[in-house]
Amino acid sequence: MASKNLIQVGSRDRRWYLVYSKPRQEALAKENLERQGYTTYLPLLRTPRKRLGRRLIRIEPMFPRYLFIYLDTETDNWAPIRSTIGVNTLVRFGMMPSPVPDDLIKLLKQRDDSSGVQDVPMFQFEHGQRVRIEEGPFMGYEGIFLAKTSQQRVLVLLDIVGKSAKARIGEMALSPAEE
Repeated sequence: MASKNLIQVGSRDRRWYLVYSKPRQEALAKENLERQGYTTYLPLLRTPRKRLGRRLIRIEPMFPRYLFIYLDTETDNWAPIRSTIGVNTLVRFGMMPSPVPDDLIKLLKQRDDSSGVQDVPMFQFEHGQRVRIEEGPFMGYEGIFLAKTSQQRVLVLLDIVGKSAKARIGEMALSPAEE
């Protein structure tokens, strides 16, 4: 890891470029490019998904079919990139691959957690907003969002058999109610 950082800082002509991969082969392209000695970056997102009524957390590319590669215009051999398994082409504007701003890569990397994955920002509920409970013992109920408590828990006011009851529920279990 340290050698990659030295390479990135050492060259003035080294820039980030965008690789367009084959469908759902971003990770394969990244692995094969790195095996050839290239430095790459594939931003990943941890996203909640619903499948067969259950909520799952999936890790998937932030930009489907795209990953970044760090290349020097003077010293790196660009020829093998296009024939790398999983790679379709380098993104070009005109005849030349277009560099990606370094600030964008820095911003994306700052948001990565220790495992190199970013969390999808949660929907921000407002006090008094109608919400629907998507999982757990109150699944299917609608209520009123009261407040966010601690540790990804929220307080929801439910109307159960004509009486109001407050319930602490995991934030991931909520979605905005259909109006």
